Amino acid sequence: MRMSRMCYALARAIGKDQNWAKMIQVASPLHDVGKIGIPDSVLLKPGRLNAEELENMRRHPEIGAKIIPDHASEVIRMARRISLTHHERWDGTGYPAGLQGDEIPLEGRIAAICDVYDALLSDRPYKKSWDKELVIAYLQGNSGSHFDPHLVSVFLSILPEIDAISSRFDDDTQARTVTSVN
Repeated sequence: MRMSRMCYALARAIGKDQNWAKMIQVASPLHDVGKIGIPDSVLLKPGRLNAEELENMRRHPEIGAKIIPDHASEVIRMARRISLTHHERWDGTGYPAGLQGDEIPLEGRIAAICDVYDALLSDRPYKKSWDKELVIAYLQGNSGSHFDPHLVSVFLSILPEIDAISSRFDDDTQARTVTSVN
C-alpha cells in the first residue's frame, strides 16, 4: 500500500494526469508478484545471498511478466511493464534486460525509487531498517546511476507527502487493520 501510494504521489508531482497516476497506484503493487516463483529459502534467508541464490532472485521480474498476462487492459500492461523493469538501472547495469535511461518505461523508473525507499526504511528478514537520512543519501548517491536523476529530485522535493504515506500505512497500522478485519 505504501509503495503504490508513493508511486501515485510521484506521478502527480511530475505532472501525470489523475488517470495515469491512478493506474500506477493500482498496477505497482504487482511489481514483485514474480517472487511467488522464488523459493522461501532464498526469499527469507537472513543475510547476503550467494551467487546462485542471487541469480535465482533476479529471475523474479521475468516470472512476474509471465504471471501478468499480455492483456488489452492498460493497467494490466502497466503492471507487466513495472514487474519487468523495476530492477533496471538508469546507467544500464540493471536486470533483466539491461535497459538504460529513457529505455526504461517511466512507470518502472517511478516504481524503482518508491520500492527502494520503502524497502530500505523497512525491516526485512535479511536486514534491519535504515535511518531515513541514510536512505535519502542512498537515493542522492545513486541518482544518475541506479535512478532517474529527475525523478529522484522530484521525489525528494515531496518527501513530506511521502513520509505522511509511510506513517499512515506503516506495518503496525496495516497489521492492526488486517487483524480487525479478521
